[in-house]
Amino acid sequence: MTTEENAPPTTYFPSMRRTLLVALGSIALVVGSALLLVEHASLGHSAFKGVVAGVFGVLFFGFCACVSVGRLLRRRPELVLSSGGLTHGVLGSIAWIEIAEVGIREIKVRSHSERVIELVLHDPAAYLARAPRTARIAGAVALRMGYSPANISVGTLPVGLDEVLAAMRRHHPELTIRE
Repeated sequence: MTTEENAPPTTYFPSMRRTLLVALGSIALVVGSALLLVEHASLGHSAFKGVVAGVFGVLFFGFCACVSVGRLLRRRPELVLSSGGLTHGVLGSIAWIEIAEVGIREIKVRSHSERVIELVLHDPAAYLARAPRTARIAGAVALRMGYSPANISVGTLPVGLDEVLAAMRRHHPELTIRE
């Protein structure tokens, strides 16, 4: 039997089904936003709000579509857990010694809620200084709102929250997990 020190890394690739659904949904919303833009652009000055909504919709959902299609084509791991720490597709690498504790946070959006893994860091500013650009921007916003700058959505993973937490414990048994 292997010990935690020499256990092979646990690797999770993005859920292909969920990523495909996000890609298709984003593409549909780009088309809808483009139609809104074309329809309101022909109406002139009185349809300014529709034009702005169409432009922002095309840009935002176009970005979402590009990211999800890129994930489908590249097939990079979303999350890798090892004895040294974790590497996340958006957050980058975080060593276990940087993590004070792991918490479970429920984020509610209208009638839907999603549980995320919140990595409570000893020094959030040090992490943000070296984090990838996207994680740095989102992390700074989360920090201003009183949350950790490093959160992992299990919605993009092919496994559930409990399995990810169990793997974290396997790789770092001293990890404090607040549920």
